Amino acid sequence: MSTLLSKLLDALKKGSEIQLIVKGRVTGNESSRPVWYALKDHQLLLLPVTGIKTQWYKNIVKNPQVKITIDAESYTGLAKPIKDQHEISEVIELFKAKYGAGDVKKYYPRLDAASRVNLK
Repeated sequence: MSTLLSKLLDALKKGSEIQLIVKGRVTGNESSRPVWYALKDHQLLLLPVTGIKTQWYKNIVKNPQVKITIDAESYTGLAKPIKDQHEISEVIELFKAKYGAGDVKKYYPRLDAASRVNLK
């Protein structure tokens, strides 16, 4: 594993929020937003707040290229939509374990989509 990837994983293990930068599906402009995440092995797992209606999720369906930043670390990769309900449920459970079931219920009203970025 590269030193850069190792530093990124260390920052992700300690942190609770990344900046997710996606390219707009209509404008092509980059936009950035703070996003919660979970880690599983070398996968960064994302849960869109309003499921398939979330703007960044719609953008990655059209253009999966994303950039994530946390602390001083950055990573560019591909975000793959997760559509299988069983896999989405696994992501939801990881979010509940990290952020608490109450906050997941409070901030995520629609749980019909997730995404993964392989960090390798």
